Amino acid sequence: MTRAKGERSLSGWAFLAPYAVAVVLLIAVPALLNVGYAFTDHTGLTRDPQFVGLDNVRRLADDAFLADSLEASLFHVALSVPLRLLAAVGLGLLLAAPRPGGRWFRTAVYLPTVVPDVALAVLFLWVLNPLYGPLNQLLGLFGHPGYTWLSDPTTARVGVVLMLLFPIGEGFVVVLAARRLLDGRLYEAAALEGCGPFGQLRRITLPLLAPVLVLLAVRDTILTLQVNFVPAYVLTDGRPANATLYLPVYIFDQAFEFSGFAYAALITILLMLITAAIIAVQLLAVRRWRVLR
Repeated sequence: MTRAKGERSLSGWAFLAPYAVAVVLLIAVPALLNVGYAFTDHTGLTRDPQFVGLDNVRRLADDAFLADSLEASLFHVALSVPLRLLAAVGLGLLLAAPRPGGRWFRTAVYLPTVVPDVALAVLFLWVLNPLYGPLNQLLGLFGHPGYTWLSDPTTARVGVVLMLLFPIGEGFVVVLAARRLLDGRLYEAAALEGCGPFGQLRRITLPLLAPVLVLLAVRDTILTLQVNFVPAYVLTDGRPANATLYLPVYIFDQAFEFSGFAYAALITILLMLITAAIIAVQLLAVRRWRVLR
């Protein structure tokens, strides 16, 4: 029996080995190299990296563009993450119950997620067009003159948030599956006690889905901070007035437009630290909420 258990253990490690090798080669080694480059003057072109100590760190403090980039990224997270989570949870709970045409509605919610980022950004260049874009046309039906979306800093930020509200299919599927796993007898008992739909939502559904919601909030924070590069770059290229110069966009500019490979590596580390700090705050807030309950 001990031998069979040992063989199963070795078999499990054998299955995990390719993934472990991939993590080391594709994540751990590049991360260590990135840390090393951050303290050099490496341009990514011809010269070998030369160690410069904390020169790049001191440059961070005087970089006005970095301050604009931090402000844009934090504003984007504060607005986009709650809205994406609310949309995924709301649609997941709404379409969890069997209903006529439910399969088509669920498909429609998930479909934008498989649209490539570049295609989505190009589509929104048309949606947000101030002259013939459908969004301004819709506002015109209510007597509103519309906006020059991508020419004003505030509306440009809102436009990027609106664009990234559509690919929420993965979070939607997770909420949908989690809701269907909840025991229906809980809702039957609550109904017998006179608890209505909103009471069931507040007292049963949301508390039981709390671990899933925390996971989705953490995931969306990472995605919003680090994977908004392609759509934002195509849609606005960081403009106007650096309003959408998110950290990934600024890192790309530094590394590949200004040949500041080492400085871009340092900003990447800063991005990771900011992501970790926001996630830590979220987890502490959830832990405190659970204690208070």
